[in-house]
Amino acid sequence: MIFSLNQAIVRFKNRTAIVPPSGFTAQLTLLSSAAMAFLAVFALALSLAADRLAQRWGDELSQSSTLRISAPVEQIDAQTRQALRVLETTPGVETANLLDDESIKQLLEPWLGPELPIHDLPLPAIIEITEAGAGYDGEALRLRLAGEVPGAVLDDHTRWRRPLVESAQHLRLMGSLSLILIGTVVAGIITLAAHAALAANERVIKTLRLVGAKDRYIARAFVRRFTLRGLWGGFVGSLAGMISISFLPPLSEVGGFLTGLGFVGAQWALPFLIPCLIAVVAYVTTQIAARRVLRSFM
Repeated sequence: MIFSLNQAIVRFKNRTAIVPPSGFTAQLTLLSSAAMAFLAVFALALSLAADRLAQRWGDELSQSSTLRISAPVEQIDAQTRQALRVLETTPGVETANLLDDESIKQLLEPWLGPELPIHDLPLPAIIEITEAGAGYDGEALRLRLAGEVPGAVLDDHTRWRRPLVESAQHLRLMGSLSLILIGTVVAGIITLAAHAALAANERVIKTLRLVGAKDRYIARAFVRRFTLRGLWGGFVGSLAGMISISFLPPLSEVGGFLTGLGFVGAQWALPFLIPCLIAVVAYVTTQIAARRVLRSFM
C-alpha cells in the first residue's frame, strides 16, 4: 500500500512538472484567490448577520403592538380605562399593560436625551400589547376603538416590519451579487494566469507533443496545478477572514447595528466552502483556457 502511494505521488509530480511552480502566474493565482476568499467571507458574514438581525426584530415586533391614547387631560384617564377593558375582551390579546412615566421616558431617551422633563410634557398614555397565538384582528380592533375610545391610535408595527424585511432582502441580494462578482473576478484572473503559463511553456508543450504526449495529458497538468493553487489561496484567505471576523464585537455586548457581524453555531462551517468553490472555478476556467491555447499551438 505504501509503495502504491509513493507511485501515485511520483505520477502526480511528473504530470505537474511542466507547469512552472513559481513565478508571477503562481503568485497571481494564490494572491487573487486569497484576496477574493477574504472578501467573500465578509460578504457572507454581512448577509447572514443582516438576515439574523431583521428576523430577530421582525419576530419581536410581530408579537407586540402599542396603543397610544391622545386626549384632553380630563379625559385621558377615562379613555385609558376603557381601552384596557376593550383589550381584555379582544380575542388574540394576551396582555395589555399601561406604561408608567419612567418606561415612557426610557422609550424617548434615545431621541430626546436623558434630561427629558417628562413631568412637564403632555405625554399620551401608552399601552403595550402582547399578542397570543395567531394574534388579533387589527381592523376589527381599530373599528371598536374608534367607537369606544376616540383618542386611541393602534400601532401594530407593520410599518416597522416591512422596511426591515425589505432591507434584509436587499442585503441578501447584495451579498449574493458580491459573491457572484468575486467568483467572476477569480475566474478572469485565473484564466489570464493560465494563458500566461501556457504561452510561457509553448516550447516545452511542443516538445512533449513530439515525444507522444497528448493534449489531454498536458491540459491535466495545468488544471491540477492551478486548481491546487486556487484551493490553497482560497483556504488561506477564508481562514484570514474568519480570524478577522472573530475579533469583531458580538451582538450581545452592544446590540447595535454594527455589531454581531459574523457567524453563529454551524454557520462557521460555511466559509470552508469558499476554497472548494474557488477550486471548482479554477478547474473549469483552466480547463477551458488550456484547450483553447493548446488548439492555437497547432
